[in-house]
Amino acid sequence: MLKRAIGPGSTSSSLTVSTGEILCASPAMIETVRVARASAGSSAKVLITGESGTGKDLLARYIHTHSDRSQGPFVAVNCAGVAETLLESELFGHVRGSFTGAYRDQLGQLQLAHRGTLFLDEVGEMSLRMQALLLRFLENGEIRPVGGDEPQSTVDVRVIAATNRDVEARVAAGELRADLLYRLRVVHLPVPPLRERPEDIPLLVDHFIARSGRRVTVSPAAMRVLMRHRWSGNVRELQNAVEQTLALLSTDEIEVEHLPPSVRTQSIKLVEEGERRRQVSDDLYDALVRDGYSFFDHIHPLFLSRDITRHDVRELVRRGLTTTHGNYRALLTLFGLRDDEYKKFLNFLGAHDCTVDFRPFRHGERGAGGATRKPRVLFAGVPAPGRSGSDAAS
Repeated sequence: MLKRAIGPGSTSSSLTVSTGEILCASPAMIETVRVARASAGSSAKVLITGESGTGKDLLARYIHTHSDRSQGPFVAVNCAGVAETLLESELFGHVRGSFTGAYRDQLGQLQLAHRGTLFLDEVGEMSLRMQALLLRFLENGEIRPVGGDEPQSTVDVRVIAATNRDVEARVAAGELRADLLYRLRVVHLPVPPLRERPEDIPLLVDHFIARSGRRVTVSPAAMRVLMRHRWSGNVRELQNAVEQTLALLSTDEIEVEHLPPSVRTQSIKLVEEGERRRQVSDDLYDALVRDGYSFFDHIHPLFLSRDITRHDVRELVRRGLTTTHGNYRALLTLFGLRDDEYKKFLNFLGAHDCTVDFRPFRHGERGAGGATRKPRVLFAGVPAPGRSGSDAAS
């Protein structure tokens, strides 16, 4: 079902897909769901790729629910969660006496999924031997249980596989059979990471809040922070952040200060890894001087979480001293510090070997330490902040 919707903090409508557990507004994810829906009517094998936490399992269930097999079983097997010695028995079953502890015949998950769908999660973790056994089944549909001399049955199962690995790189490294990849990747569904589809975040946040049963709204500023976070753990991390926020929330609106510290402190956008045309210190300097951030509220937490290095802090101080012509005290205004934080600031620099010699910068007229800072939103991230936690950062 396609419908128009406006997410919290949004100023324009966006095309939204709302079907079961699939909520999306981003063009990339809408296309992925469209292809999934189109493929549901066939029995073609599907390979879903994407980072951990992007919702590959939900997409597999979506395909099953909209297929002709929806009345049959949906059986999920995590290939990375079963020991190599047990995975063959888990999939194909075993006969009595085939190994120690095999006291009776046992059906495998492939047999249990007859006339339904088998979802092989993390299929890229299979050993080459297991890949060969799976390929043989995909070719003829025959089940040979562990310890059995002959195939015992033929099953009708649709296979959907998922992996967070780079399958082409795995094939090139000899860790994934190319012929197995060809058999699994009849339909390919790449699921983009959450950081590449920020339009989906308001929908997901609303969904997680609704599941909690609470009547809570999200302020536009808080939503901007959520939409600018990197979300290395994808949807799973977003769900955790919302649940953590709700667990400690005592009001009916989520503000920036209610969000987990890891979300707030990463809202300052740093340069991408490998980018050399612009230094990290340039982004930090702009955030402090141009956009109203403060050193202890925002830069200090980034340093403690190792998102920035001593080198970055030293370069930031050098940028500041260039502006103030070597005047350390003038950095107070420049970096959003209070007068009573001057000693704390110097102690921090000294303790972490970030102190910079001021003498090379003392030339010309005295620096612009008293210049007016113009707070505004940085990259639509954290709004120009007030003082909200510098004491806790000490």
